[in-house]
Amino acid sequence: MNKTLNWKIFTVLAVTVWAVLYILPNFMDVSNLKYFPGKKVNYGLDIQGGIHLVMGVDLPGVITETAKRNLITIGEDLKTKGINVKNSSAEFGKTALNITVEFDNEEQLKSAQAVFEKDYTQFLVDSVEGSILKLRYNDVYLADLKKRTLEQSIETIRNRVDEFGVAEPSITAQGEDRILVQLPGIGDANQAKDLINRTARLEFFIVDEAVDRAQLQGWIDEAEKNGNYKSDTLKYSEYVKRINQDLKAKLPKDSKVLFEKAKNAEDMSQGNIPYVVVGTAAITGDDLQNAMTSFDEMNRPEVSMNFNPVGAKKFADVTEKSVGKLMAVVLDDVIYAAPSIRERIGGGNARITLGGRNYDQTMNEANMISMALRAGALPAKLEQLEERSVGPSLGQDSIDKAEKAIIIGTVLLLLFMAVWYKSFGILADIGLVLNGVLILAILSSFNATLTLPGVAGIALTLGMAVDANVIIYERIKEELQKGLTIDLALKEGYNKALSAILDSNITTIATAIILIYFGTGAVRGFGVTLIIGILTSMFSAIFFTRTLAEVMIYKLKIKKLAI
Repeated sequence: MNKTLNWKIFTVLAVTVWAVLYILPNFMDVSNLKYFPGKKVNYGLDIQGGIHLVMGVDLPGVITETAKRNLITIGEDLKTKGINVKNSSAEFGKTALNITVEFDNEEQLKSAQAVFEKDYTQFLVDSVEGSILKLRYNDVYLADLKKRTLEQSIETIRNRVDEFGVAEPSITAQGEDRILVQLPGIGDANQAKDLINRTARLEFFIVDEAVDRAQLQGWIDEAEKNGNYKSDTLKYSEYVKRINQDLKAKLPKDSKVLFEKAKNAEDMSQGNIPYVVVGTAAITGDDLQNAMTSFDEMNRPEVSMNFNPVGAKKFADVTEKSVGKLMAVVLDDVIYAAPSIRERIGGGNARITLGGRNYDQTMNEANMISMALRAGALPAKLEQLEERSVGPSLGQDSIDKAEKAIIIGTVLLLLFMAVWYKSFGILADIGLVLNGVLILAILSSFNATLTLPGVAGIALTLGMAVDANVIIYERIKEELQKGLTIDLALKEGYNKALSAILDSNITTIATAIILIYFGTGAVRGFGVTLIIGILTSMFSAIFFTRTLAEVMIYKLKIKKLAI
C-alpha cells in the first residue's frame, strides 16, 4: 500500500509542478528564462475585439479557368496525335460547367473520344452532336478541385494575414465555398480586407551566386546597424524593401535580396536565409498549372509541378540556360525552396526535392510548398459576404463579466463543499483549484485561443468536477453508515462511484467530439475546453482527492475525517 501511495504522491506533485510552470507565462514575463515554457493562452475575437469576415470563393470561375487550361493542354496533345481541335470552349451555366470541343470531322471526333477515355479520365462524355463533343468533369475530380481551391484560398489569406502579425488568427472553411476569417486585435477593417483580397504572387527567380553568402550577410548586418532596424521590428514586406534600398549600390545590377525562412524558425523574424536573385522573374504563377505532393523512388516526399504549354516552353528554355544554378521558388517575396537545376527540364513537369531529413517534417514541408504554389497558380476571386467588427471595450466587458461569473460560482462551490462535506469538502476544494490550474496549463501548452464559449466550457467543467466529488462522498457516507472504518469506506466509496462518474463523463465527451467535428470556430472552442475540463476534473476528483485522503489516513494516521 505504501509503495502504491508513494507513486500516487509523486504523480500528484509532478502534475502540479508541470501545471504551475505552464500557467506562469500567462501572469508574468518569462522570456528571459531560457528553459522555461513560454507558451500562453491567447484571447479570441470576442474577448479582445477585432474583425470577423466571411468570404465567398468564386468556385465557378476557378472551375471554368481550370477547364480552359486543360483544353489548351489537351489540344496540344491531340495535335501531336494528328487530331485537330477546330474550336473549344468552357462556360459555366446556371448550375454546371458546359465544355464543348469541336473537330474537323466525325472521324477525328471518334479518335479524340478514345484519347479522352484513356488519358483524360477527369472528363466524361455528355453527348456527341456531329463533330462536336460535349464533356463534363467527373464528380470525384470536381469535388477534389473544389476542395483544393478552398485550401489554396485559405493558404493565400493566411499568407496575407501574417502581414498584420496577428497572434492567433482563425481562418476556417465554411461549407464548400466560404471562408470564415477572424482577426483578433485588428482595428483597421479596410486595410485587412484590401490585404486579404490581393492575389498571391508566385515567381521563379534564378539565384545570382556572384555574391558570397557570408559577404551578403555582412552587408545586411551593416545595413541593419546603420539604419537601426531588424527583421523583427518591421513587417516582412517593409523589411525586404528597406534592405534592398540600402544595398542597392552593392548588389549586382538588376538584382535584389529575398529571404528563405530558416528550417527551425517559427517565422521570418526568428531566422532567415538571404539570397541574391536576378531582378526579373523567369517564370510566374500564371505559367503554373498545378502542384502537388508526390514521392521519389525512395518514397521520400517531394513537390511535383506541371506547367501550361506556354509555361512548359519557358521552363525548358530557362532551365537549359541555367544548368548548375539555383532556382528560387518565391511566393509573395518569401523563398520557399531554392533547388539546383541539374539539367534541361522539358515536358512541362518539374519537381522540388527536399533532402533526407525527418520524414514527418519533410512531408509537412512538401504539403506547405505545394499548397503555396497552388495558391499562387490558381487564385480564386473572393467576395466579401459578411463583416463584423468587435471593439476592444466590448471584449473587455465580456472578460469582466465572465471573470465575475466564474469567481462568484467558484466561491459558492467552495463554501458549499466545505460546509456540507467538512474535511472531505476541503479536499474537494483543493482538487477544484488544481482542476482550474490544469485546464489553463493544458490550454497554454497548446498555445490555444480562449473565446467566451471556451470560458463557458471551463465554468461548466468546474461544476462537473464538484458533481463527481458529491457522488463519491455520498457513497462514502453510505459505507460509513454500514459500520465500515474510514479507510474501508474510502476505498468502497471511490470504487462504487467510479462507474457512474465514467458513464456520465464519457457521454459528455462523446457530445463534445460531435461539436468539434461538425462545429466551427467558437463551437469547436467550447467542445475542446469541455473535453479538457472533463479529463482534468476526472483526474482531480478520482485520483487527486483520493490521494490526499489516503495521505491523511495512512501517512498522517488521521482515522477520523469529518464528512
